[in-house]
Amino acid sequence: MNASGPGYPLASLYVGDLHRDVTEAMLYEKFSPAGSIMSIRVCRDVSTRRSLGYAYINFQQPADAERALDTMNFEVIKGRPIRIMWSQRDPGLRKSGVGNIFIKNLDDSIDNKALYDTFSTFGNILSCKVVCDENGSRGYGFVHFETHEAANKAIDTMNGMLLNDRKVFVGHFKSRREREAEYGAKAMEFTNVYIKNFGEDMTDERLQEIFSKFGKTLSVKVMLDNTGRSKGFGFVNFEKHQDAQKAVEQMDGSEINDRTVFVGRAQKRMERQNELKRKFEQIKQERINRYQGVNLYVKNLDDGIDDEHLRKEFSPYGTITSAKVMTDGGHSKGFGFVCFSSPEEATKAVTEMNGRIVSTKPLYVALAQRKEERKAILTNQYMQRLATMRTFPGPLLCSFQPSTSYFMPSIPQPQTRATFYSPSPVAPVRPAPRWNTQSSRHPCI
Repeated sequence: MNASGPGYPLASLYVGDLHRDVTEAMLYEKFSPAGSIMSIRVCRDVSTRRSLGYAYINFQQPADAERALDTMNFEVIKGRPIRIMWSQRDPGLRKSGVGNIFIKNLDDSIDNKALYDTFSTFGNILSCKVVCDENGSRGYGFVHFETHEAANKAIDTMNGMLLNDRKVFVGHFKSRREREAEYGAKAMEFTNVYIKNFGEDMTDERLQEIFSKFGKTLSVKVMLDNTGRSKGFGFVNFEKHQDAQKAVEQMDGSEINDRTVFVGRAQKRMERQNELKRKFEQIKQERINRYQGVNLYVKNLDDGIDDEHLRKEFSPYGTITSAKVMTDGGHSKGFGFVCFSSPEEATKAVTEMNGRIVSTKPLYVALAQRKEERKAILTNQYMQRLATMRTFPGPLLCSFQPSTSYFMPSIPQPQTRATFYSPSPVAPVRPAPRWNTQSSRHPCI
């Protein structure tokens, strides 16, 4: 393994796939035999402080880091094999795809170590990973070589070869944008057509009879359930794209078995999910833009306030497009939303109604925020409080606690009295006796 490759610190290692309970002390104990360690950092969530499952280890000497990488990769800590690679801090090199290959159709028994051992013969590997979920391997992975030549050699040698009796595909890694562009190009030349909502009374023969008038078909299939009855959808694969397109244009929205059917280009599951995701994000963004600056959040509502009452209270400040009190089982949850037609009206309503008493309760009125915005604000407030607390080395004493210089001597207690110990690591402050004649008190600084 060459420790002087381009793009990464000479003596810094990335350690991934860590158990959430692995700490810096555990990693130091594991890696210190390899050489002198300058620092170890387990990366953690900003708000929860839980481990993110990876860490960085900086050695004093590159040779020590190389020794750890060569001898300790995929060793088990707390029941999980760790994954070590050179710390790659250059995002341009990571995202460029140079030397990065994609492997699919992997057997379930192929793990990170097996994939690494298989491809390490072709060149220096920067990173290697089999993608997994809660059920184990998902059947594909990535290997990032240091050079483009090593990646090409691995593809030429391994593509179509058998790994554990399964023929694997090995090719250059492609970004999501590149894959989507390819899918878009293929979509323009589709031949496979998806038909749904034709009911249970359908067979392959009848479906072929209906669609064969548009051109030569290579395959026709009605999907069946466990009892052999139609699930109400199927596929027709044409020989030519023009015939498939003609079938979609003429048959979509037509009636089969007195049912209006949908006919369209057949899509892979991932493609359908991406399309639905894009539509959802578009609808979400349109909703955000529509209600930005005009939607108000109102809380501390009296139980007797309903939608009409809420609308009536806010109607003097402008045109209300909607007013809704949130309920649970018909009972008010104590908050709601009022949406105005313009930001100026909403701002005026906030100014006039915030703090105003309505049906015995003072209202809290503010611009409504999305969940992501609220989370970001709360996280920022938490970090500010945390930073403030860290500036004080000791406990804060409030003004009602007198200075220890004014304490009277304690009265001896019988030896039979039980002794109690505070669980706090801070020494307890002895309360002043009631008969203390000193009245001077110092405020908290």
